[in-house]
Amino acid sequence: MNYDFDFSFLSTHWRELIDGMLLTLRLSVATIVFGFVLGVALAVVRTQGSPLGRRLVSGYVDLIRNTPLVIQAFWLFFGLAALQIRVPAMAAAIIALTINVSAYTTEIVRAGIESIPRGQLEAASCLGMSRWKVLRLVILPQAVERMYPALISQFVLMMLATSIMSQISTEELTAAGYAIQSQTFRGFEIYLVIAALYLVLSWLLRLSMAGFAAVVFTRRRRLKTPL
Repeated sequence: MNYDFDFSFLSTHWRELIDGMLLTLRLSVATIVFGFVLGVALAVVRTQGSPLGRRLVSGYVDLIRNTPLVIQAFWLFFGLAALQIRVPAMAAAIIALTINVSAYTTEIVRAGIESIPRGQLEAASCLGMSRWKVLRLVILPQAVERMYPALISQFVLMMLATSIMSQISTEELTAAGYAIQSQTFRGFEIYLVIAALYLVLSWLLRLSMAGFAAVVFTRRRRLKTPL
């Protein structure tokens, strides 16, 4: 095989790659925040809610986890457009990613909630704490801390899944790679660079979330528990 590598496109197209990375980061941060909040709320309903609420959340989780993310994004962007409901590409991407990651976050947090020893709940009840206080001060802090490593992995996977949003005209990193490849025809080099940039983004996301845990979860820092 005689192939001449050519990365000269970086000198003229670096700005598109930077813009794509920044949009990927914006998508990731928005989705992490909204997906985590929604996932925790649904996990609470699934473990503490009424029988109807539990069944509804269970159905939501099963529906989202058993359908492809790309189909969910297509339905929001193309499907609703057929009904004369226009959703901008960026909004559709954030909604699709939030819905998707919230379903997985629900199951992760649910497992954390169910791992709390019942004796702690009985002790809190004996102290006269309300159900809301028990949930806010005893259950959720421990549940999130216990499942935080799993949440980090899920959020990194979600960040990588933002590449799918290029299919609905969201100009994130993968879409930038498509555009550059169509102009330079250096597909091998471009996607090698794109893969390296996703690797950097994954490392930065893990590092930032581990730093957040070191600040918030003092017990984990004191015990030097790895993430």
